Amino acid sequence: MEKKDGGPAFPVRDLKDPNQADGMTLRDYFAGCALAGMLASGMNIHEARLTSKMSYLHADAMLVERAKE
Repeated sequence: MEKKDGGPAFPVRDLKDPNQADGMTLRDYFAGCALAGMLASGMNIHEARLTSKMSYLHADAMLVERAKE
């Protein structure tokens, strides 16, 4: 089963190095952006696990909307 992570966020292909890693996934990038927004908004966030979970819920929702295009 293929992961629905959006693929690499910033793919850079080096044809000379086929073992090059693609870096973070688009899902991780979206989650990081959501997390930064939540923390910058001044939300009263005290529970890191809940905040992380909320970040990935937002990222997953963004991937669903992106797939509709």
